[in-house]
Amino acid sequence: MYKNILLSVVIFTTPILSQAAGFALIEQSGSGMGNAMAGGGAAAEDASVLFFNPAGMTYIKGTQLGGAVHLVKPNVEFHNMGSVAGIGAGIFASRPLGGEGGNAGDLAALPNLYFKTDFNDNIKLGVGISAPFGLKTEYDNNWLGRFQAIKSDLKTININPAIAFKVNDQLSLGFGVSAMWAQAELTNAVNLVAGEGFSKVKGDDWGFGYNLGAIYQATTDTRVSFAFRSKVDQHLQGNVKFTRPAIPLSPPALVATADSDVTASVSLPETLSLSALSKVNDTWDLMGDVTWTHWSRFKELKIVRSNGLTLGGAATPENWNNTMRYSIGANYHYNDTITLRGGLAYDEEAISDQYRTARIPGNNRKWLAFGAGWQATPETKFDVGYAHLFINDTPIDDNQISTRKGRVKGEYEGSVDILSLQLTHNF
Repeated sequence: MYKNILLSVVIFTTPILSQAAGFALIEQSGSGMGNAMAGGGAAAEDASVLFFNPAGMTYIKGTQLGGAVHLVKPNVEFHNMGSVAGIGAGIFASRPLGGEGGNAGDLAALPNLYFKTDFNDNIKLGVGISAPFGLKTEYDNNWLGRFQAIKSDLKTININPAIAFKVNDQLSLGFGVSAMWAQAELTNAVNLVAGEGFSKVKGDDWGFGYNLGAIYQATTDTRVSFAFRSKVDQHLQGNVKFTRPAIPLSPPALVATADSDVTASVSLPETLSLSALSKVNDTWDLMGDVTWTHWSRFKELKIVRSNGLTLGGAATPENWNNTMRYSIGANYHYNDTITLRGGLAYDEEAISDQYRTARIPGNNRKWLAFGAGWQATPETKFDVGYAHLFINDTPIDDNQISTRKGRVKGEYEGSVDILSLQLTHNF
């Protein structure tokens, strides 16, 4: 029952393609979207700062509830340059190549919800519900890479209660804990002597972590934020189910396509951020952010059957790299009720060309963002932000012919558009 309630809150986190490095999601604030999330830990415009740096709650007065929805439209298209379906020889040579997979991205909505209140003048309490990680790529069922990947779906729900302390007029500290639910689903076609089958793996788990931060008010107009979000270890448990062709299978094929329980472990990585905000004058604010993510924890994708054998015969090597994200932004206070925003960001991808797979075909991203905030009443504010992500053309040459999964060789072309809407109310 409890998990069903959470799923209803974050129901739209499923159909998304990850918009930051790896499968991280940085869309955690509607106000921050207009600045490309620059200065996220230092800006402290509203309760969404809880995700970026819980210490920022000390800059928000009274009780506040804020919610945002981010409309995400990724476009990811594969262009074939010599791919092979199956092994392309012997009894498997008749496998049709298939198409290029269509657009692997689709329009989706990603929500966030944040609440903050005062315990007293120096201690603030809050809670956030968000999705720090998520991924979905889905190709046509008959595409040329179907033996490697059709659907790859990861969704998370993170519940993050936090507390902030105002130590003095210059220093604020914050700490939060995270309870994160993760669910993964992977599907692909199976290349058998008797024809093509289908495999579906699904599992979920709860994992736990923490986040902490500090904000130092260096001058009246400038503050600096330091924030850390811990890794969360997930040990997913679920099952694999196969759909077999109607033709009778050999005993080895029956064993290879037997339904069973499975497990898989993954560490969702820690992040370290340094951000700053400076009020140049009554009209202009400048902000910036540098964030490091420990993606090198992701060495392989390994799914283990209940009998101890690795599903598919071997793990998929990933060997991801640690990444950096750089962003700058500015606010222009048009008048007492309207603020205009802009921002730029460069987001490194964790995946090298050598280990790129069709399940997560990411590459470096460049962000161009702008937005606006409107203080409609003394208690209520509306924010809107838009970002366009330019994604570098992405080469792939994943040769798995030796395991009858074919070769995906070609190039991905992609971009992302994000529209964020946020409502914040003070009580």
